[in-house]
Amino acid sequence: MMWAAVTEHRAILGEGPFWDEPTQALYWVDIAGKQALRLIGANVQIWQMPEHVSAFIPTQSGDALVTLSSGVYRLDLDSPGLEPNLKLLCMADPRPGNRANEARCDALGQLWLGTMQNNIGENAEDLPIEGRFGGLFRIGADGRVMPLLRDRGIPNTLLWSPDGTTVYFGESLDGTLYRHFIYPDGSLAPAEVWFGPHPRGGPDGSAMDARGYVWNARWDGSCLLRLNPQGQVDRVIELPVSRPTSCVFGGEDLKTLYITSAASPLNHPLDGAVLSMRVDVPGVACTRFAG
Repeated sequence: MMWAAVTEHRAILGEGPFWDEPTQALYWVDIAGKQALRLIGANVQIWQMPEHVSAFIPTQSGDALVTLSSGVYRLDLDSPGLEPNLKLLCMADPRPGNRANEARCDALGQLWLGTMQNNIGENAEDLPIEGRFGGLFRIGADGRVMPLLRDRGIPNTLLWSPDGTTVYFGESLDGTLYRHFIYPDGSLAPAEVWFGPHPRGGPDGSAMDARGYVWNARWDGSCLLRLNPQGQVDRVIELPVSRPTSCVFGGEDLKTLYITSAASPLNHPLDGAVLSMRVDVPGVACTRFAG
């Protein structure tokens, strides 16, 4: 597969890619760089956030959500990049010392947000993770928060089965992708191991294609793993970056895979870039936040 860097921009910790079909725009973040980025055509817009930001998701109302350390905020997309206009939607996880990490919207436009102990210093240096202090929360269009899971370490990957009855949720401290049945009242059944530790790096973010296969970015693994619905490796996609962090399907036909990445001690030239590659199967479209 042929890949290309979509911009010259390099992130410290690129994450959270979102493809907005109505505007043909790619949204992503640099968590450690405190930046929310949007690419339309060849034009990159950057909003500088006051805190670490883990996701940047457009809404049905025409603005966007940004998941910051202190809460989930609405961002006015017409506000200037150096003075973004932010309005608090909710504080999903009020525990001091935690920050947002993985965040995605389900097919109903509800935001699912995983949180963790902050592991990034003010100068973007790594801080030790001392415990599983995070959780998983679901946020409705009205901003109401439903806690779903506690005692999470590094939450990664949020995907749903085609029928919406199962959520796939990663725990990077375990090197494992789990699945949970979603009860009719919205609560989650106990975790089942869906895909365990693998020698090619640890599990980070993922995307799902139209056949129900999961494309999982492998931190420190320089690859994506394509996993079949039974949780078995179907394909290994080699990448020119050390730390791919997540991916999303985009383009007019949803057959362009966009891959975010992070800087690494290996200093590969493309570490921190957003890569794109054409693939042979379309992906599942992203859903805007319903509020």
